[in-house]
Amino acid sequence: MSQKLLNKVAVVTGASGGVGLSIAEHYLAEGAQVIGFSRNTENLGAVSAKFPDNLVVVAGDVTNSADLQRLVDAAVARFGKVDIVVPNAGIVKVVPFADCTEEVINHQFSVNFMGAAQTVRAFLPYINEGGVILFITTFSTQVGLPGFSVYSASKAAVKSLAQNLAAELAPQKIRVNSIAPAGPIATPFLSGAGVPPEQLQAFAGYITARLMPGHFGAPEDIAKTAVFLASDDAKNIYGQEIVVDGGYTIG
Repeated sequence: MSQKLLNKVAVVTGASGGVGLSIAEHYLAEGAQVIGFSRNTENLGAVSAKFPDNLVVVAGDVTNSADLQRLVDAAVARFGKVDIVVPNAGIVKVVPFADCTEEVINHQFSVNFMGAAQTVRAFLPYINEGGVILFITTFSTQVGLPGFSVYSASKAAVKSLAQNLAAELAPQKIRVNSIAPAGPIATPFLSGAGVPPEQLQAFAGYITARLMPGHFGAPEDIAKTAVFLASDDAKNIYGQEIVVDGGYTIG
């Protein structure tokens, strides 16, 4: 590895699997110190064994303010300041809009939008000059997919937040960007979406037919983009959403 993030301190939420785990691993491999936050930290054990001095694991839920405060306290106690914040934790529930009760809407917005926003707000006083905030959005804010109305709306709110924070925080020399992946099928992300396996396979086939490589991307595709955006190579990129979708959104 090129050690592009040597001596940087990064916070990654939803770090126990899929995209979050891959980002944490790639940041560690590039020389960063990482605080990994997740409700289930079991998968971080193997990563911790590989990087015993560089990974701090904190268990908790981004929708719980006390858990977020524990995360901040752990990071500050260990490192004093942080350089990179990746509020990756998120959920998806595929629900026809007619069935999107207030509870369904609040649940997805509480994790995907409010959890991301409050994670960033909690760390804002502790982000070093030259720091980076990197949100994870989705390709589905640019296209229409049945059953994804609330999920996509929650991520569209995150996209807007990122763009506005980029303008607000630039004077503090903090860069804000986002990555929009496609292909959650390539991760465990949809396992709790409430979609029967046969429908999941049909959905995968529908999406794959429009992907230029002919298959879903892997979590490391997002992680490598996350390394780039967190590094000095991207020092002049502000308020952008980098779409990593295998060409789906260009038709």
